[in-house]
Amino acid sequence: TSCPSYWWNSDQYLGPAVLMQAYRWIIDSRDGKTEERLDKVNDAMKLFRCHTIMNCSKVCPKSLNPAHAIAKVKAMVTAAH
Repeated sequence: TSCPSYWWNSDQYLGPAVLMQAYRWIIDSRDGKTEERLDKVNDAMKLFRCHTIMNCSKVCPKSLNPAHAIAKVKAMVTAAH
């Protein structure tokens, strides 16, 4: 991964790929566990370890934007709590 937070905390930080997958589930209107999923990522070493450096989005081989997804999840967690 190109994420400095992941380099320094790979044993605890989930990383951009995992957080982007979480985002896909969190925004799925068919899923009834949105609040539970937001609670699971709401942690200094999970969601908030991302410092929005954007390396993940710049080098994503599929042209996805994990940093944007992570920012959206951060906003959802902040609004919910």
